[in-house]
Amino acid sequence: MAKNTLIRSSLVPEKQTGSVEFQISHLTNRILKPTYHLKLHGKDYSSQRGLWKIPGKRERLLVHLSQKNSLCYENLINQLRIRGLKKR
Repeated sequence: MAKNTLIRSSLVPEKQTGSVEFQISHLTNRILKPTYHLKLHGKDYSSQRGLWKIPGKRERLLVHLSQKNSLCYENLINQLRIRGLKKR
């Protein structure tokens, strides 16, 4: 998968845009666009700041999902190909 292509969310039907799974996949897509932009424009600090906020929100949603439904959490991180949470 190319880094600048968006991930299609086949996990959740279009009607359920408020579900945690959809929000995590949507935030993952939102991370890819500024990441590609910052590879070209490394000193764009306002874009960097905006990018720093998105993974934090995604991490909070991942923590919530891992506590509520661990099986769905495992499936989601495998399908999106993102790292899981740190084990403490």
